[in-house]
Amino acid sequence: MFAAHLQTLRMWSPLRWTVAALAGLGTIMLIGVPTVLIPNPVFGREIPMTWWAWPTLVVAALLSGLLVATYVRAPQPTSDPGADSDGGTDEEGTRRGMLGGVLTFFAVGCPVCNKIVLLAIGSAGAMQWFAPIQPLLAVAAVFALAWALHVRLRGERSCLLPVAAP
Repeated sequence: MFAAHLQTLRMWSPLRWTVAALAGLGTIMLIGVPTVLIPNPVFGREIPMTWWAWPTLVVAALLSGLLVATYVRAPQPTSDPGADSDGGTDEEGTRRGMLGGVLTFFAVGCPVCNKIVLLAIGSAGAMQWFAPIQPLLAVAAVFALAWALHVRLRGERSCLLPVAAP
């Protein structure tokens, strides 16, 4: 299965690889700035970042970038404008990809700086209940993104449309 996915990735166009790189960098910025993994004057962080925050963000960004690139239409070998080989519109891959992004944000963020967590369980609850499960959220985020990428890459191989006769 892994070898098949690598073979699929080898067939990607330069456009797809460019989109993957830009989406990965965008993911780092989109999650890294508000969680203050990237220091900035707009957001603050009360609790120091954990040792696993950056590795989680980098893996999530890599997987997110590859996942976003699966939505870029591949070049068509035929002149049929109705042919579509973008990996399909698999809802499972889309939902899990979105779930992985949200989980990454919660996993690497400051537990007491997150307004949603504070409203739900308060600052004491954030430190006592939410902070200890953040590593589990990180694992779940990476798993969700990896599964979404697996589904999309599998779809690219199994849903190829036949080339239309001229």
